[in-house]
Amino acid sequence: MKIRRLSYIFILLLYPILQTAALDLSDPYMYVSGIIDPLIDPNEGETTFRSLLIPGGGRSEAMGSAFTALADDISFFDTNPSGSSTMKNTELAVLHNSWIADSRLETVSYTVRLDNLGMGASARCFYVPFTEYNTFGERVSRGYYTETVATLNASYNFLAGYYFKGIAVGANLKAGFRSMPDYSDNYGNLQQGSGAGQSAATFMVDIGAQTRFNLLKLYSSRDPNFHVGATLRNAGPPVSGEALPTVAAAGVAWKMANPITFSGEIQQPLNFMNLKNSGRTVFGAGFSVEFASFFTLLGGLQLKGANPRISLGGEMNVNDIQFNINYTLDMTTQAAVFNRISLAAKLNLGDRGRADRQKRIEKLYIEGLRLYALGELDEAVEVWNAALDLDKRFDPAIEGVRTALYTIQIQQEIRKLQILEDSEAQAGGTDP
Repeated sequence: MKIRRLSYIFILLLYPILQTAALDLSDPYMYVSGIIDPLIDPNEGETTFRSLLIPGGGRSEAMGSAFTALADDISFFDTNPSGSSTMKNTELAVLHNSWIADSRLETVSYTVRLDNLGMGASARCFYVPFTEYNTFGERVSRGYYTETVATLNASYNFLAGYYFKGIAVGANLKAGFRSMPDYSDNYGNLQQGSGAGQSAATFMVDIGAQTRFNLLKLYSSRDPNFHVGATLRNAGPPVSGEALPTVAAAGVAWKMANPITFSGEIQQPLNFMNLKNSGRTVFGAGFSVEFASFFTLLGGLQLKGANPRISLGGEMNVNDIQFNINYTLDMTTQAAVFNRISLAAKLNLGDRGRADRQKRIEKLYIEGLRLYALGELDEAVEVWNAALDLDKRFDPAIEGVRTALYTIQIQQEIRKLQILEDSEAQAGGTDP
């Protein structure tokens, strides 16, 4: 019953926005189209496996795909492979994206973090129903055109500590397969095996990096508020004489206040078969506003050639399950309530005890401070070393041990001087 009530609230919050978007925008479409015609990319569509450019959904799509720097959600598979080593929790997600016409994109992803090591796997399938008729209206062939990609992910967060959160570096290894159904010749005769002749397999890699720190922070929190990231995605050999849709991207994300985050990104398509035919630069921006612990509003804008894309979405948390719904509007579709909708369900599988371990570390650190204040330096060092056994890069404990050992050294030097002075005084008192 609680889930049902929250679902109603979620729908009611988004309904007025979607209802507004459902207005007839045919004339504004023509007006906007006339303005952005000079931005048409003459090299658009010259690459293969184009489904790799379609976001799977989730937080990444809602924020205009400006997610390379943030990468704090399982949708990092689409944007920055280094995200798995900085995820707070183990996550399992299923995503559905209703793209243009009858095309669909289905994705299932899993990621787990072991301290500073992140790993994950994802599989996505883009499919379009295919039906062919001859000149007499008779159905000749039917099936699906599909592009399926399986991904293995690994990343590591180097030099991560209490103050400096490290530099995360990661990679995705992808294997893809394109399946084409059989089709007929010019006379309407089905050509057995014709689809297999245009089907193809490929492999590619993504590499990415990310770092986090504090900059222009207007609130109190231990989490860093500024993110910087860069990636190279879909790099691999040509497929049947066509280049893969390789993209280099760089971005930033800034959490200006505790509930508000902004992100920005630049993407540069790269045609490795002929760099002169690479596409125009793509710009994206997004925002996230956490209205309550159970609801977050997301939005984004992407300027890609003559096809600007606006996205709006929301996340609703119910216990350990997060639901995401996004609405996307661009120049390929008409505005309608149930057009270009993506859905995601994400299961939070816990943090493998990292939060509890952090609490134990902090408790040991505070106990060390108490002992240090009482002058029990050796005991303080012992307690702080116990904290470092749990986290060798817990900087406050490192500093505490260093300070305590230096204090002990100073005390020992003072004792030596006192002994020397006492000896000299005794020797002076016995002289004739």
